[in-house]
This record gives sequence, structure tokens and C-alpha cells, in this order.
Amino acid sequence: MRFVSWKPNIPPEVLPVSEKSEFLWNSMRYTMTHLQAGLSSETTEKARLELNENPDTLHQDIQQVRDMIITRPDIGFLRTDDDFILRFLRARKFNQIETFKLLAQYFQYRQQNLDMFQNFKADDPGIKRALMDGFPGVLETPDQYGRKILILFASNWDQSRNSFTDILRAILLSLEVLIEDPELQINGFILIIDWSNFSFKQASKLTPTILKLAIEGLQDSFPARFGGIHFVNQPWYIHALYTIIKPFLKDKTRKRIFLHGNNLNSLHQLIFPECLPSEFGGTLPPYDMGMWARTLLGPDYNDETEYTHTYDALHVKEALGISDKDCSDKPMKR
Repeated sequence: MRFVSWKPNIPPEVLPVSEKSEFLWNSMRYTMTHLQAGLSSETTEKARLELNENPDTLHQDIQQVRDMIITRPDIGFLRTDDDFILRFLRARKFNQIETFKLLAQYFQYRQQNLDMFQNFKADDPGIKRALMDGFPGVLETPDQYGRKILILFASNWDQSRNSFTDILRAILLSLEVLIEDPELQINGFILIIDWSNFSFKQASKLTPTILKLAIEGLQDSFPARFGGIHFVNQPWYIHALYTIIKPFLKDKTRKRIFLHGNNLNSLHQLIFPECLPSEFGGTLPPYDMGMWARTLLGPDYNDETEYTHTYDALHVKEALGISDKDCSDKPMKR
């Protein structure tokens, strides 16, 4: 077959009839190539093997999910472009029914919790405080499988300064920024929560209601692949809290929660030390909890300047594209 040299600004109606089918095929190939643009060959192969991603049927897969939107007139689907739907397909391994359920739940969660998503941007005072206090932290270096590592130092939660809802909003906003990277849509995320010095008084504020809100937002309503949630240095009352929230967790989620206590060796069996900061027994320098806040707010994030970037306008690919092997030589405080 002779391929027509296709340019997006050439309308197909001006082509001879014999070339129209070739034009449409090349148009589809262009779209599919665009959707996988920027992926390494290793990640493309991983998507094929682990997620059932087929570049030859991407357009069809996306359209079939989009066609289901008409079945839920009760939900406002505010974004339905190809790139957006593709991240949901990847999160559900190209099972179109499960993909649509996740897409619908994503927007339904936002409809049901309107207050959480008003002024949903990094300069919102509540989100900004949470980010500046290290909720969440995001490591530059991924784990050995290319998964982005998010960290939370629970004892840093000053309950007079940050509400749990604002911390959750900051985490969801951070994930919105990170999930723009197609590599992370495929490789996924790891979450490490360090419970060192987390007091019983602080734990008493983690009510079933707000924990359920967090589980619904992260487990049921966001297109991210979480490869593991790791608790370290957790006291007995965190074990008790975990027992309370277990009924809200899917079986797949429960299998990916690891309670390490103070046994960092078991953590290192799952996440190599060369991927971790020294707080977790890793070989990297101590983590600077303001690093991710500076990424979102800019280098002058401590200033009283009013920031106006929304997450849609925050393109942090330069920060995300830092070489995995680049680490600061300067010790940083948590």
C-alpha cells in the first residue's frame, strides 16, 4: 500500500476517492502515535504486556469508553479528550467497562464534594500550607520499577494549621499534576507513610468519615496505579485504625498495604535503598520536604505573592524529567 503523505491541515474531501481511505488510516495512525508520544520503548512494551495496551486499537478503545457517557446523564463529564480517557484505560488495564466506571466515579466524587474542588489549585491557602508542610513529599528518584514515590511524615501534621481535608486536596492536586506524565500512567506510584512520633491525640482526629473520604478519592476515583502503600514505624493505634478502614478497602488494595513497623529491611526488599532517602534507611540524602512545594509554587514559595497557576497550567515536566541518578549533594532537612 502506498501511504499518502498526510498533514493535519489537509481536508480529506479534496483528495481523490482512491486516496481517502489511505488518508483516514494515516490520520488514525497519527492520532495513535501522538497518544504514545514520549514513552520509552521499555514503557511501551510494559504497557502492552501488563496493561493490554494495543497502539493499533487505541482510538477504538477510547471511543468505546466515550460512547458510554450517554448512559450517565446525571454526571457532568467535564473532560473527555483522548489523552484524558487514555489515563483511565491504563488505570484499568484497558477493561472498557471498568474504565468507564472509574471515569464516572472520578467526576461523581467531584460533584459530591464540591467544597473540596473549589479553588482547586496550588495557591489556595489550605492547599498551599499543606504543600509547604510536606503533604505530600515527592521523591525525584523513582523506585526500581519506574514508580513515582510519594512520602508522608505523619507527625508533621499540625492540626491547628492544616485540616485533613486540605492535606487530601494537596495530595489529589499533586496526583493530577503527576498523572499528566504518560510514563507514570503506566508505571504508577508508591506511597510511604512514616508514623514516627505520630501521637495518639493526632490519631484521634482520623475519624472513619474522613478516612472513608480519602479512600474514595484515592482508591475509587482517581486513575492512578498504586503499586504499594507502605507503613513504617507505626504505633499500635495505627494498627487499630487500619482495622477500622479495612472494610472500605478493595481486596487488591489490602494486598498492597505493607505494615513494616521499624523493620526497614522488609521495606528494602520491596523498594531498593538506592531509591530512598536516609530517613528510610536509603542511600539518598535526607528529603527536603519543601521540594515538591517549590516545584508547584515556584522557587519563591515562601513569599506572600499570590500564585495564580492552576494544575491545568502547571507543566512540571522539567522537574519530572530530572535524571533519576541526579541527587543533591547537600544534606536537606525533612
